[in-house]
Amino acid sequence: MTPDLPLPDLPLPAGSITDSSITDRPITNGSITDRPITDRPAAVVPVPDGPFPAGLTPDDLLPVRLTPDDLPAYVYDLASLDEHAAAVRAALPGIELYYAVKANPDPELLRVLARHVDGFEVSSGGELAHVRGLFPGARVALGGPGKTDAELSAEVTRLHVESPGELRRLLASGRRADVLLRVNLDVPVAGASLAMGGGATPFGMDPGGIAECVALLSGQDTVRLRGIHAHLASGLEAPALLELAAAVLEYARGLGVTEINLGGGMAVSYADPDARFDWRSYGEGLAGLRRPGEVLRIEPGRALTVYCGRYVTRVIDVKRVHGELFAVVAGGTHHLRTPATKGHSQPLAALPPGEPVTVVGQLCTPKDVLAHRVPVRLAVGDVVEFAMAGAYAWNISHHDFLMHPKPGFHYRPAPGIRRLSSGGTYSAAENRGDALDARQEREHESIIRFPGGR
Repeated sequence: MTPDLPLPDLPLPAGSITDSSITDRPITNGSITDRPITDRPAAVVPVPDGPFPAGLTPDDLLPVRLTPDDLPAYVYDLASLDEHAAAVRAALPGIELYYAVKANPDPELLRVLARHVDGFEVSSGGELAHVRGLFPGARVALGGPGKTDAELSAEVTRLHVESPGELRRLLASGRRADVLLRVNLDVPVAGASLAMGGGATPFGMDPGGIAECVALLSGQDTVRLRGIHAHLASGLEAPALLELAAAVLEYARGLGVTEINLGGGMAVSYADPDARFDWRSYGEGLAGLRRPGEVLRIEPGRALTVYCGRYVTRVIDVKRVHGELFAVVAGGTHHLRTPATKGHSQPLAALPPGEPVTVVGQLCTPKDVLAHRVPVRLAVGDVVEFAMAGAYAWNISHHDFLMHPKPGFHYRPAPGIRRLSSGGTYSAAENRGDALDARQEREHESIIRFPGGR
């Protein structure tokens, strides 16, 4: 295996997926492929002159090459994910970093993140088996409401207990476990895009439930109380998250516990992709809040992987209905459910300006809308690239509705992740070296085709 390497200090070719191009404004400047794709099979982009670090070749710096038959497709830039995760890790000295697998369980993304995180947070037995299949020795925290008996009995580093009833079942099983009690504090979560705490929700326990659990745990040592877990809200900026952290820490100190999982919830803006979460100030703030002997842990998901992914498709039809312009693309929200779930327009890569057009998919529902009235010019055969598709995208979508074909999955490799095939073809299954079930294997038939490949 090649060693982990820094990204080369070289000018990247125009059109490459880079951290700057993939995270522009809702209509962004970067592009994975030249358009329209129907005019030529794929763009061949000049490569900077070497020398190249060991483990990298000129092909590694080229954008992913897609033909019309490849679309729709997801394209993941593992190099930019590697760089972003490293920057997040560096901003959090002394803080444990777990990745929330629910955001995107793609094995290739997990393999990149594994270099930078301290562990993985999973929310089901299925996610646990998935992570264990990839990283048998990784530290794993298991959370989520409604755990089955099998999940309560799973071998994990930390088990997040959601209720006194869940704890009673665990105690009755006789199974040894190290647990965090999930607390739902009655604290303000104003401005959150999702509120899992701060009032009556199905998640965690109020202080009365926590007190009941503490009493249940007394007088025995089979199930060991290690601390608390408090994922109260999502979509908050660093100052608001630090306010919540201060409230959670005050509560934890009152209980006399020193291990505190503060959850995730870092803000991500689909309306303004340049507005990034301030990891540095958040890390500095947590360092200021943490007392000697305390273990603070966070478990971001979306904020780690969202920027590395794009959903690329092509226009099938353009039509006007009652004065409104619509572009129908291959695929739709059964591949990329994020805009339907969150009620936004998915950010687009750069396209020529034009009359506002609503971009819709192939589904027989008026909710199959990817972007509303975007001021771009689209014609049949044009390529459309949706940015910020690296989290809560494919994995939350209703894949089998209308039984359209599944998208392809393509990757721009990261330094230190080997490509095994000689023709510029990157096999996710080969590179993992792990046996996934047949369904996972079909869903991750992932390749990269590089211009100029042999």
